[in-house]
Amino acid sequence: MPVNDASCPALLIAAPASGQGKTLVTAALARRHARAGKRVRVFKCGPDFLDPMIHEVASGATVQQLDLFMVGEEECRRLLHAAAQEADLILVEGVMGLYDGDPSAADLARRFGLPVMAVIDASSMAQTFGALVHGLATYQPGVNLTAVLANRVGSARHAQLLEQGMPQGVRWLGSLGRDPAIGLPSRHLGLVQAGEIADLAERLDRAADLLPETALWLPEPVAFAAPAPAQPLPSLAGTTVAIARDAAFAFLYPANLAFLERAGARLAFFSPLADHALPECDALWLPGGYPELHLARLAANTPMLAAIRAHHAAGKPILAECGGMLYACETLEDAEQNRAELLGLLPGRARMQSRLAALGMQEAMLDGHRLRGHTFHYSTLETALAPLVQARTPDGRAGERLFRCGSLTASYMHLYFVSAPVLIAALFGRSAQAGT
Repeated sequence: MPVNDASCPALLIAAPASGQGKTLVTAALARRHARAGKRVRVFKCGPDFLDPMIHEVASGATVQQLDLFMVGEEECRRLLHAAAQEADLILVEGVMGLYDGDPSAADLARRFGLPVMAVIDASSMAQTFGALVHGLATYQPGVNLTAVLANRVGSARHAQLLEQGMPQGVRWLGSLGRDPAIGLPSRHLGLVQAGEIADLAERLDRAADLLPETALWLPEPVAFAAPAPAQPLPSLAGTTVAIARDAAFAFLYPANLAFLERAGARLAFFSPLADHALPECDALWLPGGYPELHLARLAANTPMLAAIRAHHAAGKPILAECGGMLYACETLEDAEQNRAELLGLLPGRARMQSRLAALGMQEAMLDGHRLRGHTFHYSTLETALAPLVQARTPDGRAGERLFRCGSLTASYMHLYFVSAPVLIAALFGRSAQAGT
């Protein structure tokens, strides 16, 4: 039976730069509409793990990534079409500034006909606000910047001055005032994990309550074309994948979990912090996170360290990404120069530093398959082990190294499984002999 097009009101929420408040506004809108009984689906443009955690709490639904490079146009189309079939409203939070990156949030909006709502920090401007709106609306053709919300506004008079400067053709949605009770704490270049904000629900409810009624305006529904028929997935039937998931390891794309389940794998979650044994499993996935913030507890859990080492010694597959790779190293040193011995599966030492080490999209050819993902880390890795391959950035610069040591495959890259389904199925089903 052919799949028909689907339509749903949708907005891409963008800004002129990071730090303008678009995550808070997106979450507040999702919360307000969800409380009104609407089925809200939120997406995040780009590879961010942290903002989606906030949006899941706000909307009550899983949040997926949209990115024309990492996710791919056809998979983005499938995700949007599926959401439009079940939702009353789709919100897409942009990444950085509207036109930043290649591809950018503006490129995504153009490709799928998404109207754009701009969130602008107006705390240090008045009528110049309108000039900034005009620039965002006209900088590139084909971008439908249809509405704007002023954030961190000081008073009613301040809001009047901002509205007076608005260019024609862009709807004024009102303003959100300065209120420390709705701020979201940050770490490095992103927010802290949702689970670390004890009063997150209260903050989101207050932000939703503070939104002006004018901000609840919605554009006409967007028509999303039906995707091409899905290709058959490689089978992981009968395979149990144990997945680390706790405060130290939480960077998991929902699309990756869904891929494993659609391929027939059984998922078994465990905590390297609290558990003393692995679940019964055929393969192990150590995703990214913040192991450096839990260094002492991870090192002290010697039964778990022994269980994972035994898994590796038995030749069972392990995929370790970013923070998971740090956990797999011989030693890890945190920002306060506390050092601990960890798994020792990857010969090398990792060390946290105060400055960003790498950020951006990556692509690698591994075992004959093109694999995409992204990198974001403040640590460095010293190892004498030769990499299996080295990733490249979209513009051709050298990227992250990918290592294989026995049944362990490790890299700073956070992998997007759907970009290379055959490879991922093989990684979770491979034997130690295949990669020794």
